Amino acid sequence: MVRAGLTPARIVAAAADLADEVGFENVTLSALARHFGVKDASLYSHIRNLDDLRTRLALFAGAELIDRIAVAVAGRAGRDALAGFAGAYREYALERPGRYAATQIRMDQALIAASPDFRRTAEITYGMLRAYGLEEPDLTDAVRLLRSTFHGYCALEATGGFGAAREVKKSWDKAVDALHVTLENWPRENNCENNGENSSENNDEQNSEERSNG
Repeated sequence: MVRAGLTPARIVAAAADLADEVGFENVTLSALARHFGVKDASLYSHIRNLDDLRTRLALFAGAELIDRIAVAVAGRAGRDALAGFAGAYREYALERPGRYAATQIRMDQALIAASPDFRRTAEITYGMLRAYGLEEPDLTDAVRLLRSTFHGYCALEATGGFGAAREVKKSWDKAVDALHVTLENWPRENNCENNGENSSENNDEQNSEERSNG
């Protein structure tokens, strides 16, 4: 039991550890109060409610994830950057399952816009993809492809969804290779549609959607 000296940062860090132990959905204020050896009411001086705690945890985990990704892609481009990004993403999802689950929740757009870590996530992700010569709206399409591939693969791997004898890591590496080939040969929007129209308003909405989940 750890008593008093409570701060929002300490509470969120404890919630992150608890999420990895028991699952993000099972993190409660009561469980955290027991951890700190205090009554539930003591936490409400620092955290408004469970939704506030989950939002803070999502921001905390998102910052950890992009820190790992930033290190993995530093000084790299093309296939090397993509592999570094993908590897850091997968490692975090498997090593920190509760934290990772927190990064997938929907968040208020105002919080997203105000978060330097979400902006950093967008800058690193879009920067990596621009190296493939992509521009909007292809950038947003590519971000969605990467996120759905990475998240889907990690979710299946974490729950034992791959039953074949083939080593899971080898299939992951092959998937990254396939994504690299796809990005190098992307069916660009301006090559497929004569008018090539795409409003800045739609671009802003798409970018905001992708940033909302890291």
